Amino acid sequence: MITMPQFILRQPAAPEETKTDAYYLALANRLVEIAKEQNLFLSYPEKVVERAAMAVVGYYQDVICDSGVWRSFICENRRLYGVTVPFYDNGDEDYMDYELNRIDVRFMVWYSLSMNYEEKRVEYPLADEILSGADAWWSELDRVYDESPMPEDFRMTHELEIHAEEDSEAIYRLGNWLFMHCYLMTPAYAMTLSEIASSIDLTKEENVAELQKRMEQSMMEDPTGPLALYLREWLYLIVEGKLPHVPKSKKVIPEHKYYTAFTKATGGEVIKFFSSYKELNDFFITALGWEDNEEHLPQMKGEHDFILMVNREKGMLLAKNIARCVAHPQNPMYDRDYARIHAIELLTERGCCPGDLLKYICDNGWLPDAVFPGTEDHEIVSKNHDFISRCYLQQYYRGD
Repeated sequence: MITMPQFILRQPAAPEETKTDAYYLALANRLVEIAKEQNLFLSYPEKVVERAAMAVVGYYQDVICDSGVWRSFICENRRLYGVTVPFYDNGDEDYMDYELNRIDVRFMVWYSLSMNYEEKRVEYPLADEILSGADAWWSELDRVYDESPMPEDFRMTHELEIHAEEDSEAIYRLGNWLFMHCYLMTPAYAMTLSEIASSIDLTKEENVAELQKRMEQSMMEDPTGPLALYLREWLYLIVEGKLPHVPKSKKVIPEHKYYTAFTKATGGEVIKFFSSYKELNDFFITALGWEDNEEHLPQMKGEHDFILMVNREKGMLLAKNIARCVAHPQNPMYDRDYARIHAIELLTERGCCPGDLLKYICDNGWLPDAVFPGTEDHEIVSKNHDFISRCYLQQYYRGD
């Protein structure tokens, strides 16, 4: 059972309890009970189902009062992808903006279950278990929709102005809640938080302050939420209804020396494939002019299936052990059978493929075999590759 302290932690007014918290806590626990009674989500631990129930209720509270969080999400989806909700938007004209929608609940169930359970992290969004469970929860929310009270604490976004001095404290509180506890942000941020925590020995009391420092740094530097937006971007979308203006740099960046040498050696190609470390090292020496009779990047010895890519302004980047997944016309290592199993890892495993390389591969249609495990649904991955990468990879995809 979800406790009041667990529930309040995810509310905008935390640590204060509001007059409607008891109602929405009971609703979240009712969703958990429905899952038990109807034998839903049987492959997920109860604690994960409870987190999903709280996330779905958070969405529900949001749309009841239109706090702007869900609104910003669907508006940005439309701008980026031309769809309202990734995976589930089939051009349904019955979608009601800022109201309860079945496909919203389906998304929130997939998102919160997948991001919170490592064993099924790469779950197929259209799996029967996801759809049947989400639809059962949607039916209950729809049943009580007209009688549910207005969650006033979710109205904290209303009538704020980003640059108004008198709103600065409220904007700070909003940002803190968004990044640390908001129903839409925390599932995707869970792995980043785990990475931060695992790098610090929390058995030593003196390291608690270090964890707090790292968390504050993460708020300023790391993206979060299913779209991997930075906190500043989320705040602008929610409060102003648009992304912050980023002035274009007028600075002319000279062509990187590696770009010049690389493209000269490849006849203009910006990507090249190597089956072994020896081939890679020979290219460094003969094409880029690195010192002869030396093993460069020795940490790559023992690895294989390399991809080397060059950018005009940034220079080179290198990926290992993934070339078999990439259907580039000049890649002799491409292995379709291998790619059917492993290509999805490029989109879902952090550090597997550098972000710039992944974008280049996907934009050119060179990852045709990527599917969610246990399916043959190439189309859902092809259509949603950028969203999948943002959601799973976060700063490993959007960080620069």
